[in-house]
Amino acid sequence: MPHAADSRPHFAVVGGGITGLSAAHRLHELAPDCRLSLFEASSRLGGVIQSEHRDGFLIERGPDMFTTGEPWALELCRRLGMENELIGVNPDHRKAFVIHHGRLAPVPEGFMLMAPSKMWPILGTPLLSMRGKLRLFGEFFTPPRAPEGDESLASFATRRLGREAYERLVQPLISGIYTADPEKLSMAAALPQFVEMERRYGGVARGMWRGATKKEDRSSSGARYNRFVSPKLGMEDLIRRLAERLPAGTARLGVKVESVAKAEDGRWRLTFVAQGAPQQEVFDGVILAAPTFVAAALLQDVDAALAEQLEAIPYAGTAIAVIAYPRSQVEHPLNGFGCVAPLVEKRNVLSISFSSVKFPGRAPDESLLFRAFVGGACQPHLLDLSDDELTVLVQEELRELLGVRGAPQFCEIVRWRRAMPQYHVGHVTRVKAIEERVAQHDGLELAGNAYRGVGIPFCIRSGEAAATRLTEALQLSPFA
Repeated sequence: MPHAADSRPHFAVVGGGITGLSAAHRLHELAPDCRLSLFEASSRLGGVIQSEHRDGFLIERGPDMFTTGEPWALELCRRLGMENELIGVNPDHRKAFVIHHGRLAPVPEGFMLMAPSKMWPILGTPLLSMRGKLRLFGEFFTPPRAPEGDESLASFATRRLGREAYERLVQPLISGIYTADPEKLSMAAALPQFVEMERRYGGVARGMWRGATKKEDRSSSGARYNRFVSPKLGMEDLIRRLAERLPAGTARLGVKVESVAKAEDGRWRLTFVAQGAPQQEVFDGVILAAPTFVAAALLQDVDAALAEQLEAIPYAGTAIAVIAYPRSQVEHPLNGFGCVAPLVEKRNVLSISFSSVKFPGRAPDESLLFRAFVGGACQPHLLDLSDDELTVLVQEELRELLGVRGAPQFCEIVRWRRAMPQYHVGHVTRVKAIEERVAQHDGLELAGNAYRGVGIPFCIRSGEAAATRLTEALQLSPFA
């Protein structure tokens, strides 16, 4: 209900995922005397972050970890007093596999997404033919492209590393992060560090060798596993800690915001449905921490040009099969954290994570827990399969790739439709245009994974930055 007699500034955050919670938490940190309302249409907080403890298993239905390579998630955990409750990955199996002609081959040591930092592991890998290896090493002598605007992952990697290295190494490793179409994925938006290596050093290999990455990362392969952490009790523990820090009554669950409009006094009027009845309330500032297609619908009558730019950002979906087996039914030694599937392999999975190998405490003794990812931008039709069909599909992939036999202990299918924003070529320019339009509306901010980073740390940074801008604009922040 409105606080008619309360003159304190009142802020609204729309969206109760990790971005919205981070924004609300930061608002409370910066302006503790202000009133806060966090609107979430569903019955729970956390969005795609969902953890469940069941029969000795820790089931993650969304993200199962975050990286400390970007500081914002770790810094938040420190402020929440839970840094000591973060666990790292299993130190004995810090490697990943790529599917190669139906078998699993390790990513060469020191190969960082698309840049080799060591010669001998590349020479010994079965993932590339001798011709492909020579072309990859030829990247050192490939001249940089003249600055000509944005470029797709497929174009950049093929131009610099060759078609074979792109298809067999780069594409599956990057798609394991973005679930994107490599012909459309923007280098400037998704992988700007490699664009900068080419610009500054003349190539990615030169960039690796001349200090563009830290020395301790050169001994790992694929991802920087030494930076992967997760709360011991699961990712949803982060959600719970954030929610506990908010003032009582902040979170309004099951309340759907239907429109945002400028009020007569210059503030923002939200129309929402609570307990089946439409209501309105006026706020001094609003942070929309919702997918861009939701934000576009809310802002259509406020700024049609802004809504059009937001609606133009596409999304992809994925299904996750969380599946468990007795250890005795799996032939593969599982001496790594998972595998990724190149498009040229024509598999029905994007990747398979060996969850109980990667982090301790994810499965009982003598059991194994896997998470198989299906769909993405290149195989969206697989999302339309039934749960039973997806279960059979995943079981067949596990049988062929890992030698899994017999029936699983359980299999749960989780679908996330329109959950992953796609950073297509031109994304950086579009985001800049969006930010310029938003800047014209005092008291309005946007935040989320659709703008400048898709991982948990980037979501946290986005939400906290929006909160900081809002409080500084009203001169409420102690740093203003």
